[in-house]
Amino acid sequence: MKVGIPSEISANELRVAATPKTVKRLQKQGFEVYIQHNAGIKANFSDKDFEDAGAIIVSTASDIYSKSDIVLKVKEPTIEEVELMKEGLVLLSYLWPAQNQPLLQKLADKKVNAVAMDAIPRISRAQKMDVLSSMANIAGYRAVIEGSYNFGRFLNGQITAAGKVEPAKVLVIGAGVAGLAAIGAANSLGAIVRAFDTRKEVAEQIESMGAQFLTVEIEEDGATSSGYSKEMSKEFIEAEMKLFLEQAKEVDIVITTAQIPGRPAPKLWMDYHVAAMKPGSVIVDLAASSGGNCALTKNGEVYTTDNGVTMVGKLSQLPSQASQLYGNNLCHLLDDMGKAEKWKIDMEDAVVSRAMVTHNGKINWPPAPLPVSPSAGGTKKVMPPTAEEIKATAAEKSKKAATSNLISLAVVGCLLLLVGAFAPPEFIQHFTVFILAVFVGWQLITNVAHSLHTPLMAVTNAISGIIVVGGLLQTKNDLSNSLIMTILATVAILVASINIVGGFVVTHRMLKMFKK
Repeated sequence: MKVGIPSEISANELRVAATPKTVKRLQKQGFEVYIQHNAGIKANFSDKDFEDAGAIIVSTASDIYSKSDIVLKVKEPTIEEVELMKEGLVLLSYLWPAQNQPLLQKLADKKVNAVAMDAIPRISRAQKMDVLSSMANIAGYRAVIEGSYNFGRFLNGQITAAGKVEPAKVLVIGAGVAGLAAIGAANSLGAIVRAFDTRKEVAEQIESMGAQFLTVEIEEDGATSSGYSKEMSKEFIEAEMKLFLEQAKEVDIVITTAQIPGRPAPKLWMDYHVAAMKPGSVIVDLAASSGGNCALTKNGEVYTTDNGVTMVGKLSQLPSQASQLYGNNLCHLLDDMGKAEKWKIDMEDAVVSRAMVTHNGKINWPPAPLPVSPSAGGTKKVMPPTAEEIKATAAEKSKKAATSNLISLAVVGCLLLLVGAFAPPEFIQHFTVFILAVFVGWQLITNVAHSLHTPLMAVTNAISGIIVVGGLLQTKNDLSNSLIMTILATVAILVASINIVGGFVVTHRMLKMFKK
């Protein structure tokens, strides 16, 4: 099968749907790769880079669409590009199906099987294909860098001979992938970071990254099963606006990240919030392309308001890295669809059926909702167990464990009596020591928390050392020493040596985790 990558014709799109690294991966998947001349120039990948990776360079987009079985793109195709596509072509691209019904109809008329990469469902199995998350991660990091650049001074606090510099205060609105990336970047640069989200469940994630979680006094949760926030009540929104007004007077940089696929971005930072901010403050609006979270955002522009607040409605795409991550997302999806050898469009697959927006000449949008918890009567809400149920379950498990231990002890006792009746006294002495060692070791390992197993492994090196010494004593060159004893001693030395080396390696890795 042939995979084609055309040039992106939009002047503002710097990414490309493949990089030299993903080209090699596509070839390992069994595909023959065609790339249009200069497709990767804006992302700093030359034709020679692609040729060295094994791709075939073609001159025009028409060649790509006519020769390829699968086409990988970034931006949604124009009507002119759709005209170049052949029947049965598989297209993987951003499509924004909720906003581009005419485009879907055109693709369906051409019988193009189109996968909207921005419509990949947010389920655990599909995380590796989620282009919105991979691009949001870059955007969140870049928002802090460009916010800091426009702010005009560094973010961390310092005490110098020339005087004291207060740390900058950064407010992140929305703690999705982009928001968490922004929190991490701002915190690492030394800023005081605060974050707001309507979903109470993200409070722990925010605080674990070193930021302060802001909330309102109204008990209302904005979490939904789709992974996006729901629309909040009027009372909650009023309290939210009041909280933002208080923060506007204090913070230096505001980063807004709230977006809803297929709908305009919600307005969260109003003109009176901007008016309350200090001169020199910065607002970075990551939702600028869908209308903006700030009422004064201008998509694609960076400007300064009358009161000296810098509005950033445009970010650099970091095209080289973004292209690499996007290309990885595409390769993961092709993996799931069987690669070249077992290629299949499985409309029963939860990911493919919801992202395949046109199939065999028909529009497949909007998709059927994902079931939350299947049951005989349909969707069923699973309630958490009560405290009484948890106690009863724990008591039952404890009773079963005690019974199992008694049975095991009885079996071991019977075996020992059987061995003692027939074995010589010397064997019984050594066997008793062996049983006690096994029992003590078992109790030691099973009663230590999992988090302590790594340092415990380092301690067991001493025990393994004793085994090595004992094994060496049993390998002496003596006629009275049997061949079987020598073989057993050699095996014991080998196994104990492996344990010692492994213990040191694991301990070394553990210690490296705490080094910068």
